Amino acid sequence: MTSAPLTDPKDRLIVALDLSSVGAAESIVARLGDSVTFYKIGYELGFAGGLGFARELIADGKKVFIDFKLHDIGNTVARGVASLAALGASFATVHAYPQTMRAAMEGKGASPLRILAVTVLTSYDEADLAEAGYGAGVDETVARRVAQAREIGVDGIVCAPTDATRVRGILGPKGAIVTPGVRPDGAATGDQKRIATPYAAIRAGADHLVVGRPIVASPDPAAAARAVQAEIAAALAAS
Repeated sequence: MTSAPLTDPKDRLIVALDLSSVGAAESIVARLGDSVTFYKIGYELGFAGGLGFARELIADGKKVFIDFKLHDIGNTVARGVASLAALGASFATVHAYPQTMRAAMEGKGASPLRILAVTVLTSYDEADLAEAGYGAGVDETVARRVAQAREIGVDGIVCAPTDATRVRGILGPKGAIVTPGVRPDGAATGDQKRIATPYAAIRAGADHLVVGRPIVASPDPAAAARAVQAEIAAALAAS
């Protein structure tokens, strides 16, 4: 697991295109222009033609994070990841189960695709894990899955910004930490439960911040993106 220094705030911001159509995504990307270089495509857009749009973004020099959180039998995961590697994606997510992580690393082969393991979703808290039948709480589950990901050699971890400091302590200096659940001051929390500001997330050890609604739903998405990047820059300067 290696991680190059990220000194440009643009490299650290990933805008989540959680939109229902390619047309809506195209509009936001056009409005963001050169202010954003990295985009995330999840289920909603992915199942509405988003993989074709991902190819267009990559052809235009943008980086793309495919956030499908793969989890299936090993052969299926490996083949799916191989397809994402061929697409030219920069990041792809899998759930942090050992068999799944091993299959994903096999599937990416020698490609530059980086596999990110999802520990506990940022919309989950202790009660949600208990309801799902987990005996361990959030902290213990996250710690166990990060340690397993490190041992397997996964490229990075997706975790809540509130977990980033602890995750970095387990993961070590290598490996990317990508945090959703990032909300600038005053932004609505929506369905996120474990959140932080961009400044706090970077100070906690995150490498990349995933920000969706505070940017894509803004009257001026480019200005909203620049404001997040300004917080990132301030946090880097304070390091």
